[in-house]
Amino acid sequence: MTATSYLAPAPVVRRVRGYFAPVNRVAQTPVLFDASEQGRFSLDSPPAPWVSLGWIKGFARKAGSKVVPVLSGIPAAVLEQTRETLEAQVGFEFLSWTKLTMALATGSQHMNLLAPASGAAAAADGAVGAAAVVVQAGSTATAIALASADAAKFSAGQIVTVDVDYNGQTGFVGTPVSGAYVKTALTDVDYVRRVTFNVALVASVASTGLTLAEPLPGGAPATGTGGMKLQAVEGFVDREGGSFFQEWSGLFVMEGSQGERIFFHYPRLQAMVSAEETAGSLGAKQAGTLARVMLGGQYRALPVMDPLDGERVVCYRSFLPAGNSLV
Repeated sequence: MTATSYLAPAPVVRRVRGYFAPVNRVAQTPVLFDASEQGRFSLDSPPAPWVSLGWIKGFARKAGSKVVPVLSGIPAAVLEQTRETLEAQVGFEFLSWTKLTMALATGSQHMNLLAPASGAAAAADGAVGAAAVVVQAGSTATAIALASADAAKFSAGQIVTVDVDYNGQTGFVGTPVSGAYVKTALTDVDYVRRVTFNVALVASVASTGLTLAEPLPGGAPATGTGGMKLQAVEGFVDREGGSFFQEWSGLFVMEGSQGERIFFHYPRLQAMVSAEETAGSLGAKQAGTLARVMLGGQYRALPVMDPLDGERVVCYRSFLPAGNSLV
């Protein structure tokens, strides 16, 4: 028997699972992933603050780093090599449309379409919203306490956004993700709620408030002076153009048929193309009649400094072998 007979076969995988987590833009801190501690997590329940995007299609990564020779002597000969540039790209298609996948598939602000006020003038990114209601003390990430008159304004099945009033602040805004960067003071009191990722679906309504179908990404809302307010959302909108770039940490997992796992961890990803969609056929029988519209994303990896040895890196590839595999 040859030595190669003892080698483990290459992993056989079906699909790729994607996860994203928000980069702290103010502190410039990405979300790190340690395969040694977290690598065996349930694919349906990622460790916080990673958010599952479900299965993705067409996952492809490309190393754009350039290695150049250092020449010496006469005639010149290669003495050593050095990295001239450090770059990596990754692209794929999302299999669902959600607020998060829409935001990840565009390079600029992704906004909530606030339920409009009565008689409000139309606007491309949403009319003036109906007045926000005050979130009361005692609220949690899944239960929003409201005055009874305010609770009556909402119904099960609505999407709501919860965040603070905009009061002229500049810089990054939005809870818990920086949804925009304000360069000069604005006048829209609802602007933070327009760009926030702190949204959820209403499961039920009572006289004391709302029960949400999922926890608010920002946790229990702040109350009291300068606390958060709530508005209904009709949908979402993004724009092609603008100067703001979303930034996320990305994690992509390939699970082999024997239980082995391959991880691609990108600490910093920014969209490198504008919003785009692709239309795919549902099958031969439906060709020319029905098409599935999917969001596409192309991202550039930005470098981080690895504290282990001070090296700059753009991606970590980890491999967890199957049980009892030869190494």
